[in-house]
Amino acid sequence: MTENNSFVSFDNNQKGLLYDDSNHPNYPIRYYNVISGDGFKWQENCSYYGYVYEGYYTLNQEGSPAFLLKSGMYFSISKEFEPVGDGKMIIIEVLHDQGDYPLNNYSAVTTVGGEIEERGRLKYIDGCTDSLLIPPVKMGDPCFNHLHFPDHITQTPHTHPTHRIGIVAKGNGKCVTPFGNLPLTSGMIFIIKEWDGSSIAKGKDGLMHPVGTHKFDTKNESMDVIAFHPDSDFGPTDIEHPMINRTIVNGVKASELEDIRTK
Repeated sequence: MTENNSFVSFDNNQKGLLYDDSNHPNYPIRYYNVISGDGFKWQENCSYYGYVYEGYYTLNQEGSPAFLLKSGMYFSISKEFEPVGDGKMIIIEVLHDQGDYPLNNYSAVTTVGGEIEERGRLKYIDGCTDSLLIPPVKMGDPCFNHLHFPDHITQTPHTHPTHRIGIVAKGNGKCVTPFGNLPLTSGMIFIIKEWDGSSIAKGKDGLMHPVGTHKFDTKNESMDVIAFHPDSDFGPTDIEHPMINRTIVNGVKASELEDIRTK
């Protein structure tokens, strides 16, 4: 493991639990690297997000058909499952009965998708693009993302209000931080540290910087990153979602009619 005040990277040949943040007051998670099916065991009262970055896997479920995933595919699930295969995957375990998650009655919807595309569907910053692979079903829920960095990208330094947990899916680049730079290589598993709005630390330039300050740069090749966000400030709510907004009563949206909205 390599760590500074912004970034943590892990050896992807190490199987099992890489990072335990299950005591986080708002967003408790655990982060696993699974190699040939070893290094992970399903737990009750948890939801899971995963990405296969090498080889093939099946997700076996009792009483349900197995899902087949190859490298470049991803999933979310809250039912009991067992990953079986010859390859490598990352799994993020969300303790959905702790922290802020019970406020939304959150649990992950069973989703399988991919392979990831060549670039993102949404514009991001500094020439980068992003696809929301698994969106929040309800505002505040976690989400799973694919970020595409074309070659010769220089990002603006920035922070995030919660941890970003992910892997370099393809390509190479560099993570630039005030606390030291780290190479980004295909298959690198990482965490970008959250900035709580006040924590600062001394950088290599002798100045104080927000914890978590970073940017990703590329040179002669593009790079693709899979990133799990433990929360969101975007998504449907009980009052704003496509079904209720497009239900019209005498010319008025049902979302504006409190007396008929489900209590």
